[in-house]
Formats: sequence, structure tokens, C-alpha cells
Amino acid sequence: MRWALAGIMLWGVIAVNSIEAQTSPADRFEKKTFTGKEGGTLGYRFLQPVKVQAGQKYPLVIFLHGAGERGDDNTAQLVHGVPRFAQDDYLEKYPCFVIAPQCPREKIWASTHWSDPQAALKDEPSPPTKLLMELLDSVEVSLPIDKDREYLTGLSMGGYGTWDMAQRQPQRFAAIVPVCGGADVKQMERIKHLPVWIFHGDQDQAVKVERSREAVAALQAVGAKPIYSEYPGVGHDSWNKAYADEKLYEWLFRQKRIAK
Repeated sequence: MRWALAGIMLWGVIAVNSIEAQTSPADRFEKKTFTGKEGGTLGYRFLQPVKVQAGQKYPLVIFLHGAGERGDDNTAQLVHGVPRFAQDDYLEKYPCFVIAPQCPREKIWASTHWSDPQAALKDEPSPPTKLLMELLDSVEVSLPIDKDREYLTGLSMGGYGTWDMAQRQPQRFAAIVPVCGGADVKQMERIKHLPVWIFHGDQDQAVKVERSREAVAALQAVGAKPIYSEYPGVGHDSWNKAYADEKLYEWLFRQKRIAK
């Protein structure tokens, strides 16, 4: 089975490659590489509004891909979901910055593996997530980002990463959208203030639907009111329906950071 589990900075260096001929929405994402303060590197793709107006700030979307898209080509992470932000109608309707990092092979976004019986938030983030948090710190300084409208989403392995990163930095994000992932249900108190929309297919054999059901129940137990969309008869590729839902984007871009 193929698992789909799927700038200028203060301390590091961002190297930009030239944009190739744009033939599809995915081609509109620039290839970049971030170097962290401890020397590690993280490849990522970057999208900005068609026209950045002086004095205006824009939302930031962070997209975390699944396990099947890991590697070092800085391209595979654009296979699912994220190209929608670069479509002509979305560029016009939802102008924003988008960062889509690529997790190296054999690494993971969350601090525990999706094959573990239960996700658990370890003291230290995984190396790719640590680099990503440094990257976000840097672009908040160098780009006109609306820090009250930073959104985090990911699918499968990236769904796990979405929960993990949000629980580590609960005051950074305005909303999160984990798709067919799993969370440390003991840490939901940290993010009970966050707007959350969760997606999963009830026939998922890679990441059991119980992982999202448990997350919903844990959030509700601490007083949160997450939105949950469970797709009957859908397997692990629930991201296809999730990221095709126009209501998701209408909801997402309405959200603003809430003080904890």
C-alpha cells in the first residue's frame, strides 16, 4: 500500500529558485529552501497574493502533506489539496500567502508516529516541525502577514502534524483543519479556544476514523465546539472531498485569532 499519510529570516537564510514556466496552479508556487539557526534545512513551496498592496496585511495558510509526499524534490507536497489556493478564482477571492513545506524521507511532522496506538505530544517537536516554526517566525517579520489570520491544515501524516503543531503553539493560529489525522487527546485544553474543522472518511484503513472521533470527543469534553465532517463510504483519501468543499474556505478565511 502506498501511504498518502499523507522570506529573509532572523536566524537563517532563504534561498529562492527561479519560477519555471507556469502551466498549472501548482507551478505558481515558488521553490524555496529555509536554513534554520542550527543549520538544518527545509524545502518549501511559497505562494503570495497576485498583487501585494502597500500597507495591507494578508492571511497565511500552512499546508502539511502526507507521508507519501515526503522527499527532497520540493515538488511532491503539491499533489493534494494545496494547489486549489493557486487557482485563478481562489487567487482573486482569497488573496493570501501559502507555505507548503516538504518533510524529508523517514521524518514525520508530529512527534509520534501515526502507527502508534495513540498520539502523544512529546516535549520536543520533530526536526521538520521545529524548522517550520522557525520559518514562520521569520516570515512574520519579513512579509505583510496578518498575524491574527494564520491558518494550519494538513492531511494524514500532515493531519497529525496539524494537531501537534497547534497544541505546541496554540496562540499562533486562528483556525486549524486536520484531515484524517490523529491527536493527543490529553492536550485538548490547550486548543479549546481554536476554531477547528475536522475531516475523515469512515472507511479509512490507514488512519482509523476513531482517531478523529476521539479528537472531537476530547475537544467537546473541554468545552470546545469543533466542526466535524465524516464521509460515509470514503477511505483514506477524504482530503479530495474536504479540500473541494467551498464552504471550508468561506469558513476558514472568516476566522481570526482568539485570545486564550
